Amino acid sequence: MTTGRAYHTATLLSDGRVLIAGGQSDSASKAFDLYDPKTASFATGFMTVERLFHTATLLSTGQVLIAGGNNDAGNLASAERFDPATGKSHATGSMPEARAIGTATSLPGGRVLIAGGENDSGHLASADLYDPKTGTFAATGSMATARVGASAALLPDGRVLIVGGLASESSPPLASAETYEPKSGTFKATGPMTVGRSFPAASLLADGRVVITGGGSSGNQTSASAELYNPKTGRFSATGLMTAARADQTATLLHDGRVLIVGGIGGSLSLASAELYDPKTGTFTATGSMATPRSGHTATQLADGRVLIAGGAAGWFTAPYSGSVEIYDPATGRFNSTGQ
Repeated sequence: MTTGRAYHTATLLSDGRVLIAGGQSDSASKAFDLYDPKTASFATGFMTVERLFHTATLLSTGQVLIAGGNNDAGNLASAERFDPATGKSHATGSMPEARAIGTATSLPGGRVLIAGGENDSGHLASADLYDPKTGTFAATGSMATARVGASAALLPDGRVLIVGGLASESSPPLASAETYEPKSGTFKATGPMTVGRSFPAASLLADGRVVITGGGSSGNQTSASAELYNPKTGRFSATGLMTAARADQTATLLHDGRVLIVGGIGGSLSLASAELYDPKTGTFTATGSMATPRSGHTATQLADGRVLIAGGAAGWFTAPYSGSVEIYDPATGRFNSTGQ
C-alpha cells in the first residue's frame, strides 16, 4: 500500500476492487488505497478527514459509508461517502454523537446500524441508523449495556447480534449479548455467552448459526475458546478450541463454509498464524502462516474466493504499522505476499 496502516477499514466494492481507508500510520490517516485484484496494484486518494477506529459499510448504491472514528482532534461524529464511480469521497450527514470503535451492520432495506463504541464521555450504549436515501443519521434504541470492542453479525431473519466488548476501561470483558430488531428499533437481551470476550470475531455460518472466536478474557489474557450462537433458541454453546489464543483477529466465511481466522493479538504481540474452523466437525486446524504478524489488520474476501489481508500493527497500537498485503488462497492453504 502507499502507507503502513492499522485500525483501518477494508470494503469490497461492487466492481471487485477493495477500498482500504484511513487507520493509524505515523498519526491518523485520511489516505485510502484502492486495490485492484486484476492487476494486483493500488490507486490512492483521500477522505475528507483523518480517521482510525471508524466503520465502513457498503451501501446498496455501491457507495461506501465511512463513519466516526477518531484522530488528533478527538472523536468524530462526521461521516462521508466514497463513490467508486468518481474515486472521491464527500461529506454526508453527521451522527448525533461522536463514536469510535463501534460496530456497523448493513440492514435489509439498505439502512446501516452503528452501535456502541466510545467518545469523550465514555463507553456508549447508544446506536444510530443511517438512511442512504436521505443521507442522514437518527438515533435508535439503545443497548442495555455500553460496549467497546464488541462484534456484530447480521442474522438470517434480519436481526443483528452484538456480542461481548467492554462496558468500561476497568470492567472485565462482557459475556452478555443483545439482538437488534429493525422493525421495532429496540435491543433485546439474548444468550449470554459461555465466557466474557472483548474484541472477539463473530461470523455468520451458512446454516444461520454464528461462531464467536477468541477475544480478550479476564486478567488481560487472550482466549482460544469459541462458541456457537443459535438464533432459533437464543443460546450459546461451546465449540472446539482454536490452535492459538487470539483477540482482535479477523474471521472470514469462505465459499466452502469454513471460517478463516487470521492474526490478532496473542499475549502482547501480534500473530502471523492462521487457522480454519469447520462447522461440520466443530474443530479448528492450522493453515499457512502469514509472512508478517498482524493485529488491527483487515481481511476481505475477493470475488474469486481468495482473501486479501492488509496492514496491521506489531502489537496493540504498537508500531511498526505494516503497508504490506498478503492473499490467502483456500485451494492451497497458503498466503502469497506478492498480491498475485
